[in-house]
Amino acid sequence: MVYAQGALCHRLARGSVPPDGRVRVTGLPRSLDPGSLRARVLGSPGVRVTEARVEVQALAHDEAAPDGLRREVERLREAYAAAAGRRDRQLGLIAEVGGLRPVPPGRKREDPHRRTPVDAWLELADFVDERLAGLHARLAELEQALLDAEHELDIAADRYERASTDAPSAHLDTTVSALLTLAGPADAEVELDLEYGVPGAVWVPAYRLTHRQGDDTGRLVLRASVAQRTGEDWTGVRVALATADLRRRTDLPRLRSVRIGRRQSAPAPSGWREPPAGLSDLFSGYAAAGPRPESGAAGRAVGGAAGAPVAGGVPESARYDEVPPPPSVGYGGPVPPPPPSVGYGGPPPPAPQAFGAPPPAPGGAYHSGPTRPAGRPRAGGPAFAGTPAPALAPAAPGAPGAAAPPPPPVAGPPRPSGTELDYAALVLSGPDEPGGRRGRLFPASPFDAVTAEYRRRAEAVAALPLPGHAVRPRESAGSFDHRFDAAARADVPSDGTWHTVTVAEIPVGLRTEYLCVPSVEPTVYATLVLSNATDQALLAGPVEVTVDGDFLLTAALPTLAPGGVRRVGLGPAEGVRVTRRTNLRESTSGLRNNITVLDHHVHVELANRLARPVTVEVRERVPVTSEPDVRIEERAGWTAPAEGGPEHHAPGTRLWRVDLPAGGTTALDGGYEIRIPAGKALVGGNRRS
Repeated sequence: MVYAQGALCHRLARGSVPPDGRVRVTGLPRSLDPGSLRARVLGSPGVRVTEARVEVQALAHDEAAPDGLRREVERLREAYAAAAGRRDRQLGLIAEVGGLRPVPPGRKREDPHRRTPVDAWLELADFVDERLAGLHARLAELEQALLDAEHELDIAADRYERASTDAPSAHLDTTVSALLTLAGPADAEVELDLEYGVPGAVWVPAYRLTHRQGDDTGRLVLRASVAQRTGEDWTGVRVALATADLRRRTDLPRLRSVRIGRRQSAPAPSGWREPPAGLSDLFSGYAAAGPRPESGAAGRAVGGAAGAPVAGGVPESARYDEVPPPPSVGYGGPVPPPPPSVGYGGPPPPAPQAFGAPPPAPGGAYHSGPTRPAGRPRAGGPAFAGTPAPALAPAAPGAPGAAAPPPPPVAGPPRPSGTELDYAALVLSGPDEPGGRRGRLFPASPFDAVTAEYRRRAEAVAALPLPGHAVRPRESAGSFDHRFDAAARADVPSDGTWHTVTVAEIPVGLRTEYLCVPSVEPTVYATLVLSNATDQALLAGPVEVTVDGDFLLTAALPTLAPGGVRRVGLGPAEGVRVTRRTNLRESTSGLRNNITVLDHHVHVELANRLARPVTVEVRERVPVTSEPDVRIEERAGWTAPAEGGPEHHAPGTRLWRVDLPAGGTTALDGGYEIRIPAGKALVGGNRRS
């Protein structure tokens, strides 16, 4: 199932249940979402899945397809260089033979003149011609061989660049496996369905419309341009397309009660447990042993042994970076007073409010630890549950640099987030961590560096340039989500390029109409009126129009809801002609000739030179006004468009609909009168068409 961005894959595995009930399914993509793995048993009611988790292993693999393609490119590059060398040597031979010239022997001053041996000259010319003819024939063969080698090299290089990312390019591969635990009778034949989500898959709709003139129906084939770089090739898979967002939120908002009356303590969050007693004394012996000795010159340059004096008279062990954060509220027992700030002139400033976060509550807000001065990193990481922020009191009179001690923290249960309550993703900190983290659970990073790189490359397909007239599914679907199932299996390699997948054939209603606006342009345009008679929406995208077996053009199809009607332009129709003439007559009326009458007459002629009858819609315009002194009176002959139709018309639009037989002509007459006070005139002049 390919969504607007990302995909949900189903993988089937068949086999028998081992005695211990543990099954490993290998070959999953490295970029899969670890929290999206789901497994179920199909067709075996006595067997069920009790546990499913993801594991990454390093395995040696055989020579893969990209390595073979790379070797092929290198071989063809060497063959091309050898062919170029042979061609160059042949050119050298041709230049050498072409430089042969007869050289007469030197003559002494006392020797008489001698006659030139013409036969020798002719024999040399014949030899050079014969030799050059053979060399040029060989040169033509070498140049053709060079062109063939260059063509093969270009094809192989292009194939190597477009090679799938399914096969790795290193000799050590990391394979992702799903470890399943099955509960049921041993040796039972089962079929497992694994479901997991992957990023790096996008799709856009496309269409192919086949129409025959004179028919009221056509064939509209829905196709999809699919691109994916998930790390696995989709070979012979059933593809479904959806416009929904795979990463949309599905958790419901939590509405808390608002109580008026006596204060009540907040209930403990579900899933939270008190930390074990004596956790702070568990690592006392480890801390008493002192810090580990520094190794190498780098360790000596940092600060030497613990407790050595540093600049400013502050011992290295008392630096702000080495002060461990206070224990967590939820998993470390009581909260100690805030650590002293040594060497920085007073307590640290309050923590800045995070972007989009609510302001901290007085005396009881939770944050990730003590605030550090600017430019000084804090040792360790964020605590599992926050610690109360110390409140700063105003300085006492006469002591501008002093501050009152912070008030005691407000006791109460912590408020861990959903990430902190995900016990499967928590990591236990070891003894080498700072004192505030030892023996506690903290959320681990969901992806390592290699997996993050795989996911970054997979998500790069979202930036692919779209085909012509293509629209993203989320933009064209609007507030509704739709699903389209492909009728046949398809192959989509993991190469990050667009591939066309045929989805289904959609029955639509078609009729050909001709449209013209002669006041703007004296051209008649052919249009296809497309009506969606199905219960599924047609998303916006490019449509290839074929009329009577001949490809006509590629147009943009707008979003067509079930039962909707839209026009698709086919371009100018040379077989239908239109001519427009206008006539304006200005006069006065009224008892004292105080009204100016502008009488506009419009004459339109249509001629059908096609061998079939056509329906032509002629659009004209009538002025509209909001002035109480201006009146517009129309002559009969045209009609106003219906309100609420599939098309939007500008105010004042009038329509003629005419059925023309083959080779027929017709004339249309219409007009309107503009009545204005005699002392006024239209902007731009009264005498206008």
